[in-house]
Amino acid sequence: MYPPKLQQIVELFEVLPDIEKRETLITYADQAKSKEPREGETFDLEDVRKDEECTDTVGIFLKVNPDRTTRYRVALGPQVQTLTKAMTAILCKGLEGITIEQVLDVPADFVPKIVGADLVRQRSQTVYYILTRMKSAATVWRNRDRAANLA
Repeated sequence: MYPPKLQQIVELFEVLPDIEKRETLITYADQAKSKEPREGETFDLEDVRKDEECTDTVGIFLKVNPDRTTRYRVALGPQVQTLTKAMTAILCKGLEGITIEQVLDVPADFVPKIVGADLVRQRSQTVYYILTRMKSAATVWRNRDRAANLA
């Protein structure tokens, strides 16, 4: 149902009580900085902007390998909320190495399993924001790839 790395993360969160889910989310949020682009890395698509539903600028960086597997990096502005940081680390890890098509096919129903129903209700835009941006980048890349192959 989910890519294997994401499935492992979902399974971890599913067995945790709410208080431990929040603690684990904070741990993941602390890892967000390690998911930023590194010096010398190149990307096939870079999408850096501040959207209305986010408190600061977010940059989505997508690298697509010759076998169409992906690697995401995400740069977050200093005002980005903890939950967005956590979802960044989770998604960069959980989606790594899957194809563009698999990224686009990931259902969003895993989010409540990770953050819990209460946080989904309280922060509905925040919890889905990074996934939406990653899928958007995948769509843009796929459309450009298709156009290039038609030319």
